[in-house]
Amino acid sequence: MSLGLQASEIWQGYGDNEVLRGCSLDLKESGIYVLTGPNGCGKSTFLRICALLEIPARGKIVYLDGGRSLQHDISLKRRITLVLPRVGLFNESVFGNVAYGMRIRGLRGGEASGRVESALEFVGLSHKKVQNALTLSSGESQRLGIARALVLEPEILFLDEPTASVDEKNTVIIEEIIQKLRQDEKCTVVMTTHDRSQAARLAGRLFELKDGRIT
Repeated sequence: MSLGLQASEIWQGYGDNEVLRGCSLDLKESGIYVLTGPNGCGKSTFLRICALLEIPARGKIVYLDGGRSLQHDISLKRRITLVLPRVGLFNESVFGNVAYGMRIRGLRGGEASGRVESALEFVGLSHKKVQNALTLSSGESQRLGIARALVLEPEILFLDEPTASVDEKNTVIIEEIIQKLRQDEKCTVVMTTHDRSQAARLAGRLFELKDGRIT
């Protein structure tokens, strides 16, 4: 794992509600890191802060490459990706949705198409590539969101409750996708889930967020 992450003493609150109280996490090795805890305990907040989408009230997020601390600039942000529980889809084909991120980065042509095809195959949606994305089921939409992230080849992939509101069949498929990411060493996965049994099945390292602290 070339890209490391250190979250140190992260505090965050909204009004009088103190959600995170000195949370720390250190990612030095590749694998699957799972943060579990009940709904509303602050897992999503912590993930957004780690993904540089939210600034903590106190504490520090440090990304390291070869021991060197990186600036929180666009170059770093292109090396990490967050997939939310409810994926926002565009009114175009499944293929077009996956290709969107590459288009805005100026990547087109054969290489881009090949990466889109590979990402769709990885999540099992190749047969749906010409279908309008808005007609997909919730589980298929979530898999599309993962493909849209993977096509960008992130070094750290953040997954926030990836099987929330997903049927049993697609939950199994998504868990298989996550396990395959570890086997193929495509990227480090940091995910949240309130499902303790799922956490136990998937985690290389398991953490619990309770009373605003990570154990």
